[in-house]
Amino acid sequence: MPFVVDVTESDFDDAVLQRSYQLPVLLDIGADWCGPCRVLTPLLERLAQDYAGRFVLARVDADENMRIAGRHQAKGFPTVIAYSHGQVTDRFHGMQTEGFLRRFLDQLMAHHAKPPQPEITQ
Repeated sequence: MPFVVDVTESDFDDAVLQRSYQLPVLLDIGADWCGPCRVLTPLLERLAQDYAGRFVLARVDADENMRIAGRHQAKGFPTVIAYSHGQVTDRFHGMQTEGFLRRFLDQLMAHHAKPPQPEITQ
C-alpha cells in the first residue's frame, strides 16, 4: 500500500516531517510484543486503504527505533501521533474504536486543509 510506510530513524525526517507538508501523516509507534498494537495497527492499515491516500500511515517499531519513541515521549504502546505541515497536531495512546479513529483522522485532515498562517512580527 503506498499510503502505509515503515519508518526508521534514518528516514524519519523525509517520511514523516517532510511528507506531512503534502499529506497528513499518522505516526503509529508500537512493538511486536504489544497486544493492543497487534489489534490497532491492522485497523489503521485498513483505514489508510479506505481513505485512499488522504493520509499516510507511518509505522515505527519502537524496539528497533528507540530514539523516535523517546523523541515523542512514547511511554506506552501503541502511541499514535498526528503530523501536519511538519508539526504534531494531536496524539493518543492505547487501543481505540474505529469510530474514534475516523473522527481523529477527519480532524487531522480538516486541520491539514488549513495551512498555518505565518507569524506577523512588529
